[in-house]
Amino acid sequence: MKGVILAGGLGTRLYPLTHATNKHLLPVFDKPMIFYPIQTLVKAGIKDIMVVVSGPHAGHFIRVLKNGKELGVSHLEYAYQEKPDGGIADALALAEDFADGGPITVILGDNTTDADISKPVKEFKEGAVVFLKKVPDPERFGVPRFDEKNPKKIVEIIEKPKNPPSSYAVTGVYIYDNKVFDYIRQCKPSWRGELEITDVNNFYIKAGKLTWAELEGYWWDAGTFETLLYANIYWAKQKGGEKVVRNITKILEL
Repeated sequence: MKGVILAGGLGTRLYPLTHATNKHLLPVFDKPMIFYPIQTLVKAGIKDIMVVVSGPHAGHFIRVLKNGKELGVSHLEYAYQEKPDGGIADALALAEDFADGGPITVILGDNTTDADISKPVKEFKEGAVVFLKKVPDPERFGVPRFDEKNPKKIVEIIEKPKNPPSSYAVTGVYIYDNKVFDYIRQCKPSWRGELEITDVNNFYIKAGKLTWAELEGYWWDAGTFETLLYANIYWAKQKGGEKVVRNITKILEL
């Protein structure tokens, strides 16, 4: 199993912070944001990793990640997405040669989680696995609609629905077999002009090859000012101990 971290885009929702560097290199407590998805993969036993980058700050990644050895990565390589607004599926397409016919675990570069995905990774055989998490604002994400007769079965994933059919969000963590690249080639740009990963997942659903697992523990995307703050507070609490928690509480009470 190889791993792919999608760290492209322009990070416009975080302007002006992302005028200075790529979103995925912004600090989350004591580490650059992208360290967290790398740790998720390494903890799952995935140490052969590609990072897909784009935008004017793409070169910054090499200075931060180097060859990945300090983070437990055995082999690290990069791919450059020429259209930073091309969408997640467009970025993932660049990993086809890297996958070399085998399965891949994909994680978005702004996802910070302490979940252990090693079991689904080890048990994966074919098709696709999407990782879900209950959230208070599912309308921000791709949302699964479950079969009324079989709540374990997803019949459709809807991208950013106004009326979410469930309280689950499709997180930015996926496992795919090599069929994913054929499905990406069948995708057409959405109204946003992007190749949507939701369309790829729906291809798997139509083929009867998509299953899901719930992410246990903490998960949050850090792609907005608010969620970036949440992520910083969570990891500060996790790593800083009681003193940091007390200090954060005092600040929030101001």
